[in-house]
Amino acid sequence: MNQDSQLERAIDRAVARLLRPLFRVLLRHGKSYRAFEEVAKRTYVEVAMGDFGIPGKKPSIARASILSGLTRKEVQRLLQAPALDDAEAIEHRNRAARVLTAWLRDADFHDRQGQPLALDVEGERGFAALVRRHSGDMPTRAVLDELLRVGAVERLPDGRVALLTRGYVPRQGAREMVGVLGADVADLIETIDHNLHQDAQAPRFQRKVMYHGVPVQALPAFRALSAERAQALLEQLDRWLHDASQDGAPGERDAPGARVGLGIYYFEEVPPEQGQRTGERT
Repeated sequence: MNQDSQLERAIDRAVARLLRPLFRVLLRHGKSYRAFEEVAKRTYVEVAMGDFGIPGKKPSIARASILSGLTRKEVQRLLQAPALDDAEAIEHRNRAARVLTAWLRDADFHDRQGQPLALDVEGERGFAALVRRHSGDMPTRAVLDELLRVGAVERLPDGRVALLTRGYVPRQGAREMVGVLGADVADLIETIDHNLHQDAQAPRFQRKVMYHGVPVQALPAFRALSAERAQALLEQLDRWLHDASQDGAPGERDAPGARVGLGIYYFEEVPPEQGQRTGERT
């Protein structure tokens, strides 16, 4: 078997593996293969048109047809379908997440021990002031409703707003969690694609630690330890990125910037039979 065939088989195995958890999500929510196929074909066409054009030439239906293997008629139909992107909802979530992280970082909204205060809605150090300072022109009510809806904050009996979590991770609502699926998995695949095809001198960080055969009774302790350490690191990086985004002259701060970040996720799989304990890092 030549190298091209080996690479093709490796890609097939990788795609099959990443599709398994995705298909579990789709089947659990009643999405048929036909519905998945329609989304897949359309995305294939959009990527072919947007990312694989010939320099100096306008993207064409004919080229998208050749790259995707679809007919020109099918490509034309898919390009005329309504857009799937929900940019307004994404921006809404981003603004809410920005307020949440600012609450953890901004000392004006902390107690003497440096912990986030429960805030009155109005007032000089109230929730509305936090929103105005850190979310631009987003209405206070809209941000509060979003954070309440995903379980990140709660309303106390006296009317104040209290922080429940230290990160924007929806705890209720399939729609929000599916949105996280699309955003976070896409970022990971983008990083892997960069490391496969870009300059080896500028790889993006991509690591994990994994052990086989860890006793099941040890898992709760590791969940707690990993969550605590990961949260501390993310908050440290959040402060660095905030400070970096504020550096420079006013004109420089208004210039277009890059979206940058680092994601951490926890995983576990408990097989029917426990094997020997072995360590592995990748």
